[in-house]
Amino acid sequence: MVTLVAFEAMGVATALPTIASELDGQRWYSWAFTLFMASSAVGTVFAGRLSDRHGPALPLLLALPLFATGLVVAGSAPNMPVLLGARALQGLGGGSVAVPLYVMIARVYPQRYRPRAFGIMSAAWVLPSLLGPAVSGVVTEQLHWRWVFLGLAPLVLLGAVLLGSTVLRAGSGPEGEPAARRGLVLAGLGAGVATVALNWSADHPSALSGVLGALAVGSLWGSLRVLLPSGTLAARPGIPVMVLARGLLAGIFFTAEAFIPLVLTVVHGYSAALAGIPLTVASLGWTAGSFWQARQHRFNREHLVAAGFLLVVVGVFGVALAAPEWGADRAVFVFWSIGGAGMGLAISSTAVRVLGLSDPAERGFNSAALQISDMLGQALLVGFGGAVVNALASTREPTAGVLVLAVGLIVTGSLGASLVARSRRIILDGR
Repeated sequence: MVTLVAFEAMGVATALPTIASELDGQRWYSWAFTLFMASSAVGTVFAGRLSDRHGPALPLLLALPLFATGLVVAGSAPNMPVLLGARALQGLGGGSVAVPLYVMIARVYPQRYRPRAFGIMSAAWVLPSLLGPAVSGVVTEQLHWRWVFLGLAPLVLLGAVLLGSTVLRAGSGPEGEPAARRGLVLAGLGAGVATVALNWSADHPSALSGVLGALAVGSLWGSLRVLLPSGTLAARPGIPVMVLARGLLAGIFFTAEAFIPLVLTVVHGYSAALAGIPLTVASLGWTAGSFWQARQHRFNREHLVAAGFLLVVVGVFGVALAAPEWGADRAVFVFWSIGGAGMGLAISSTAVRVLGLSDPAERGFNSAALQISDMLGQALLVGFGGAVVNALASTREPTAGVLVLAVGLIVTGSLGASLVARSRRIILDGR
């Protein structure tokens, strides 16, 4: 199921320019991603709550038909508004898949086997990362873009049927009484909308957008207080610092990655195909890092996450080296694979650590918090990165903006490594 969701995620970006052109929806282009992200946040929170109250089987078996419905509606869309509604359905379904899978791993596997299970989940993204964009392009050109969606729908439904008995046997019923929490789904929607508003404000500077941005910050702050464990924004040791680390890692990595193709094509004259190769090698590095962490029983998870931060910082340094016209453009191919390995090492380790520390009745909430932190970290930092590059440079001459952004990401990553390592010392000292 992870592989099928990943194929959709990797393929839709390739097909979307053709879709927008055919449906006369160019002005709504970015909203296909924005609505998916906002609805994913709602789906993630909803799935977490259902997992704690009823077990992970129910949200997982609801998510898959919902995701398939979104695929069918998208493949049949007569216009762009219908397609955007379908993307929202896909976000609700796709956002509801990861959390119950996390809870299932914690429920089925003893602690020592969970790192290996998360390594396998990371491996499920390899084939979609390598083949997804190419397959989507071929299907769009040789058949029709609608089959990018319609071709996956029956496979998702088949997967739901095949998983049904196993999931129901292993994941039915709660494992305790979860804490009373109100307004979780509303807070998830508020966080998604606030993030969209912040990004729009950054791209459209004016007095009105400044007011909108301030309101969005207030809404986001209030939503995060509900959605994340207490002490997350203060980097409190244990679950809170792991949740914070997840958001920082995702934000740093995907913000830097967003500008690699731009630097290679605009500054160094690479073709689009060659400029995408660092993203592919990063996916392979991610899988290697995730499998390596599965075999590490001597190191604690805080140290593995801190090491992951530092490897991502090395990767961002490679982006900075490639940013100038006279820079070492080929270095990014090696450095970004190192950054990907850092993500595989750290992302799996945050999940293993959070599930290990979680009360069984709170695994759904804490798993959802990891996913929310991941989503918002990406959305906020990628949007901020775009605003920095637009303010200091342009897409035709991005070097100055990318260099300043890279320095900021390196500092943030180093701070993240320090916070996680410090939290381990506090735990050992008993403070």
